[in-house]
Amino acid sequence: MAKRVLIVDDEPNIVTSLEFLIQRSGYEVRIARNGEEALAQVSAFQPDLILLDVMMPLLSGYEVCQKIRENSAWQHVQIIMLTAKGREIEATKGLALGANAYVTKPFSTKDLVAKVHELLGGTT
Repeated sequence: MAKRVLIVDDEPNIVTSLEFLIQRSGYEVRIARNGEEALAQVSAFQPDLILLDVMMPLLSGYEVCQKIRENSAWQHVQIIMLTAKGREIEATKGLALGANAYVTKPFSTKDLVAKVHELLGGTT
């Protein structure tokens, strides 16, 4: 069974390209366009990994990450935070809240897919 990846971003161009890349890599993909939708999808879709934008409507990526880490049923979920905010303090905050990795935009799609593959144990 394919590993599940939830893409959480409010930028349509990023969502489209990430969805294509992740599906092409053999993963099952769902999309959420804001923080509240993200939490609903985590519950319904039960992803193995989340690509989580930091700046989003309703709840920020930081808030979503924190809520996921507060729920013991979701502890296994890997989180890669994606953001245009590249300062070290933002990365430190994301990792402190429980993100497994922090990637700044613009990012190398090849490197991002490699990181997804690595965090999911190299299996699709």
